[in-house]
Amino acid sequence: MEIPTRSAAPGQGGGPLSGVLVADFSRVLAGPYATMLLADLGAEVIKVESPGGDETRTWVPPTRGETSTYYLGVNRNKRSIALDLRDEADATAARELAHRADVVIENFKPGALTKFGLDFDSVAAANLGVVYASISGFGPGAGRHVPGYDLMVQAISGLMSLTGDPEGEPYRAGISVFDVMAGNHATIGILAALRHRDATGRGQHVEVNLLSSALSGLVNHSSAYVAGGTVPYRMGNAHPSVFPYEPLPTADRALIVAAANDGQFRRLCEVLGIPETADDPRFARNKDRTARRAELRPLLVERLATRGATEWFEALVAAGVPAGPINTIDGGFAMAERFELDPVVQVGEGERSVPMVRHPITFSATPARYELPPPELDEHGPELRKWLAAPRDAHATPEAHRD
Repeated sequence: MEIPTRSAAPGQGGGPLSGVLVADFSRVLAGPYATMLLADLGAEVIKVESPGGDETRTWVPPTRGETSTYYLGVNRNKRSIALDLRDEADATAARELAHRADVVIENFKPGALTKFGLDFDSVAAANLGVVYASISGFGPGAGRHVPGYDLMVQAISGLMSLTGDPEGEPYRAGISVFDVMAGNHATIGILAALRHRDATGRGQHVEVNLLSSALSGLVNHSSAYVAGGTVPYRMGNAHPSVFPYEPLPTADRALIVAAANDGQFRRLCEVLGIPETADDPRFARNKDRTARRAELRPLLVERLATRGATEWFEALVAAGVPAGPINTIDGGFAMAERFELDPVVQVGEGERSVPMVRHPITFSATPARYELPPPELDEHGPELRKWLAAPRDAHATPEAHRD
């Protein structure tokens, strides 16, 4: 295993980020998701874990064998070393790793790494070009001591007030949506900072927090408040600004129908056999349809009740009308297979091979890699410790220091 240096040529032998070394001090979801994306694109990611391991190793069920599928889902293409930062020898190794890295990423509470000499200022003093990314729940200011859990941010940001039945209780999203969003924002920030470093030779501190990611990710709802002074409210599956844009019942099950412009609405009416509805002045424009959704909805539902969801889906999509069945996860993967997206890849070889979700970005010249299965705790610790103990100019690799 070749530990890359900054002299390594980018894009050679493993993706567009080949030659980038990432010291990953993050855990759980937002940080590990970001570093997995970077690793897929060729970065060499060293996952630093406490002796107890990343918390998600114990988040079960479900499992594959005895391993948490949660952990598996965000930790491929990485190498693991377990370091106890309270132990001076381990802390020294952690600092050495940070000093060699192109990128350091962490999601401790702001300021928590200062006592170990692993905060941005300390690392940058020894590593001028480091891109240091911090992910927190509520930023480094007055919210620095508030724990950053996605469910809390879904509540605090207002997302839960928008999710669920209008007459029922607020609901969380089905995934940790802001952890994933913050992970994506961290990845974007890291790539932008690397571009800046390429131009200037200087690194910088990239800071992402879940609440800011959430307020940005609420997009039109945030804009409704910030620009329009309107506080959005819970509408179930309906859209505040577009109709039809929601599940509608058919002869057997509900179907998503998303006719978001006048042309799509006209084609919808034609497929449903009510072309005159598109010419009705009550429904001529989107704002008219939205204002009169209570009048329009029964007309659509009456026609949709004559056929099943799958049949309507085929007919509507063929006519250029956005529509889709409401699947379970297995149905989502089946649909991706149908669309030739090849959503599942095998990572690793032999008994360690793990089926995982394909990287979401396709490159024509530098495809994502799927080489290393998610590591066992401290799996690569011995060779990494020897590499870190070797002089930096020796170009030593962990293999060269194995017992």
